[in-house]
Amino acid sequence: MDLQQASVPADGARLVAVRLAGAAALDAVDRAWAAGAAVLPMDPRIDAGRGEQIATALGAAEIVDDGATRPLPNPVPVPLGTALVVRTSGTTGAARGVVLSHAALHHGVDASLRRLGCTPDDRWLCVLPLHHVAGLLVVLRARALGTEPIVHPAFDPGAVAAATTATHVALVPTMLHRLLDHGVDVARFGRILLGGAAAPAGLLERARDAGAHITTTYGMTETAGGCVYDGLPLDGVAAAVEPGGRILLAGPMLADGYRDGHALLPLTTDGWLRTSDLGRWDGGRLVVTGRDDDVVVTGGVNVSTTTVAATLREHPQVADAAVIGVDDREWGQRLVAFVVAADPARPPAAEQLRTFVRARVEPAGAPRDVVVVAALPRTALGKVDRGALARRAGQIRR
Repeated sequence: MDLQQASVPADGARLVAVRLAGAAALDAVDRAWAAGAAVLPMDPRIDAGRGEQIATALGAAEIVDDGATRPLPNPVPVPLGTALVVRTSGTTGAARGVVLSHAALHHGVDASLRRLGCTPDDRWLCVLPLHHVAGLLVVLRARALGTEPIVHPAFDPGAVAAATTATHVALVPTMLHRLLDHGVDVARFGRILLGGAAAPAGLLERARDAGAHITTTYGMTETAGGCVYDGLPLDGVAAAVEPGGRILLAGPMLADGYRDGHALLPLTTDGWLRTSDLGRWDGGRLVVTGRDDDVVVTGGVNVSTTTVAATLREHPQVADAAVIGVDDREWGQRLVAFVVAADPARPPAAEQLRTFVRARVEPAGAPRDVVVVAALPRTALGKVDRGALARRAGQIRR
């Protein structure tokens, strides 16, 4: 089936699933958009059979992978003007599709370029996966400037070092950490956009000491990527914080809704997206402090897993840490800490870490289980994979 000749339903647009990487993925996206279709970008690492199941469940008309296009049964159109249906599940819940219009993407791109002061002389390097909106936005920023991006099929520090003509790049914290570890000259970039996950303060300090020009971003798939730069909303974006600390976002960058199976569910009821993030204002800048689902009730006490993890990272023998809550018959929930040792040959003792946390947070914050791991499992955008940690926690023998 030739996508450029695909018919567009009168009541909506065809949805085309693309399970490819790099330049091949971009070519398929371009052809779909030229035909008036919307795109369901998919992780090329997903098994082909599973990819078809997901695409069919979301109502795609066809799937493009391995250079071939295959029709799918029971296609359901998406609203006209839709650019992307991006699968998202955060790090725990079941996946669904976020419906983003061309208008939302264009607003996000234009506002980003204005804030950064980009010119056609700037060259964007894309090392983020193209099945995430953050990767596609790098490409769209470049094209809005009238240039073609440098697209890498996967992140590789050596390849980044060799891309000497690139002036701008978007990274997640894990990528920045690896570039620094490999001695890549991060100062040569005119701007590094850093988002996708909270950046440890130590990483930002280390990168800036190396001469990096960093802009931290906050946003999500539902906001067409980062919409708050260095704590300041982009043009046209409104941000608010409820009395309880929940962050609200509004503006033309918001998605049209969620594709849940074949149904379109509303994103908001009043124009404000109620995120799962908590924050506060500090000197006119938005500071993200955690997530509302990071609060664990253990023994009747509310404990922030974000706070406990940040405290563990302050310990000199800990390079990285994540904390989750798991069901417990005695305590309701108990805290399980996963830590990466600064020196693998000298991992910290569990009781030593518990004492460290008790002294700085509160007794209830001391994790009942401490698991030393070589590295924290992360998603493609660098977020801690809490689902993988929960599965690992379920294997702990008590």
